Formats: sequence, C-alpha cells, structure tokens
Amino acid sequence: MTIRRRSKSRKLRGRTRTMGWGRVGQHRKSGSRGGFGLVGYHKHKWSLVTKLKVKWYGKHGFKSPQAIALKINEINVGELNEAIDELVKKGLAQMEGDKIVVDVAKLGYSKVLGRGKVSKKIKLIAPSITELAKRKIEEAGGEVSISRSPQG
Repeated sequence: MTIRRRSKSRKLRGRTRTMGWGRVGQHRKSGSRGGFGLVGYHKHKWSLVTKLKVKWYGKHGFKSPQAIALKINEINVGELNEAIDELVKKGLAQMEGDKIVVDVAKLGYSKVLGRGKVSKKIKLIAPSITELAKRKIEEAGGEVSISRSPQG
C-alpha cells in the first residue's frame, strides 16, 4: 500500500479547469467571500464567532468608577526627614519635647513609604504607613500612630 505524502484536501479535486466549482467564474470573485473584513459575524459567519472569537460580543469584566476609586497620595520618610525643618518653620509641624509631631494627613498625604533615612526624632500621625517606614522612624527614636482619615 502506498503512503499518502500530502495532506487530505477537499479543494483542487480532479485538476480540472474549475476544480469542481461549476461553470467558469463561479467561486472566483468577491461574492464568495461573504463580505469584506469582519462583516457577517452576527449573521452568516456566526459559527466562526462561536468557535474562534468567543469573547467578541458582550461585556467582559468590571472596571471601577473613577469617582469612588481610592486615591493614595504617598510620601517617603526620607523626603519627610529632609522637609521637617521647613514644616516646623511654616507651622505645619510642632515640637513636643525632643520630638517633632507631624500629621501627614494635614499635609495632604495618605500613606508614608519607607524609602530614605530618618535622622530626627519624629512623632508621626498617618492614615497608613508601611512596616519599613515604621521601623525606621522607631529606630531613630520616634513613634508612629495611625489615624483613620475619611479616605481610608
């Protein structure tokens, strides 16, 4: 028995002039295409949609409205350490014994991050703070208290 070297094909049967498509010109022009591009996906090409483009129609997923999205405005402890003298001069931070009391929510920040060095004793009041930032402030002799803001 001979081995089939080429794959099966339903097209080009018989090697005739029309290859089984009837009179000359049938199956030749754009009428056999079924429309240009993505036309007919809700009509005669629906079987393609169900097989190949399953998520083509309908809504998928969820997107939160921007009006209710929580906006996090953050500051690093290094930036806070550098700006603390200016904050005391402007009256945005107060001295309490040997510590400087800073409420970052009043400055417009909602989270304190841990990048940078802390060299001053800071008593920090923040809505949210990372573990690294808390550890750095406490190692420098300061303390951290968490306040709940209306945002978070």
